[in-house]
Amino acid sequence: MTHLETELDKLKGDITGMFILVQKQLNKSIQSLLTMDKDLAREIIAAEKRVNAEELKIDRVCENIVALFNPVAVDLRFVFASFKINSHLERMGDNAKGIARYVLEMSEKFDADLIAKLQLQEMFSVANKMIDENIAAFENGDSSKARLVFEMDERVDAINFAANNIVADYIKANTDKAIHLLNLMSIIRKLERVGDLQANIAEEIIFYVDAEVLKHDKNFHNKI
Repeated sequence: MTHLETELDKLKGDITGMFILVQKQLNKSIQSLLTMDKDLAREIIAAEKRVNAEELKIDRVCENIVALFNPVAVDLRFVFASFKINSHLERMGDNAKGIARYVLEMSEKFDADLIAKLQLQEMFSVANKMIDENIAAFENGDSSKARLVFEMDERVDAINFAANNIVADYIKANTDKAIHLLNLMSIIRKLERVGDLQANIAEEIIFYVDAEVLKHDKNFHNKI
């Protein structure tokens, strides 16, 4: 194994570790929301410092590989994709932290029937599955797995879209809880954003593996 190959292998391990770290942050954020566990919410916020530190470390690794080894072709695409994936993962961590902050501000749990009607747990489950598929796609250089993420993102978007009317109707019937419910809508938006970030990551994996640029391709979803 060449020195470059060794560094690329280490970078892959670092990105996989970042995936797992932010996935844990997301899992904890939903758990804290559903159980109103404020201690867990504080743990998530404290762990965000580690997420930020990992992002900076990986950025430096990417920069050093380019500067020292001058990679080309698939190796260069891998480094560029890793750099962007790293940024998307950090932003995903920001969304998990944002959910935790809402939990700290809340004084009561959300109505269980409303949570069920909003399909919040399914939304989280799909977003979590998107992360799993992207991890497998990245580790194995498997663009077919990355392409599965786009259809799942459409499901997350559909749940998010339907939530608008559901929450609006609930506010009309419970005006005294308007702020509480608007916070819930913000949480749903953050989960939807996690889906978007995972779709962006899938695009980067496809770029790295297949040398195919999907960004700004308006017709892409009609082709899969």
